[in-house]
Amino acid sequence: MKQEIKTNNAPAAIGPYSQGIAVGTAGVGLAFLSGQLPVDPVTGAMPKGIAAQTEQVLKNIKAVLDARGGTISNVVKTTVFLQHMKDFAEMNAVYASFFSAPYPARSTVEVAALPKGALVEIECIAL
Repeated sequence: MKQEIKTNNAPAAIGPYSQGIAVGTAGVGLAFLSGQLPVDPVTGAMPKGIAAQTEQVLKNIKAVLDARGGTISNVVKTTVFLQHMKDFAEMNAVYASFFSAPYPARSTVEVAALPKGALVEIECIAL
């Protein structure tokens, strides 16, 4: 079964996609979260700097997971999209403060551009 995950505690989708999709039944399955931008869901603003943007992205991920009854500890895979790979160390320090061992599998790539001029976007798969 496929079910939309939606919350007002994270930025609304800005296109024809869902904040997340859950698959499975009876509490067994996976949640696939769309890439989250560092947009504050209340103000619509983006903080300045990679550390603050990474923190906002991960707060948004937590909010979407919470809407499904999950937590950040349920994340098994992330993909991090960075505007500049030079920001990796600073992003990584904030990222590490949200997760604990065993850490999710992760890919990190530098991209030419991100929506709304963001410095970071993260998508994930969670149990």
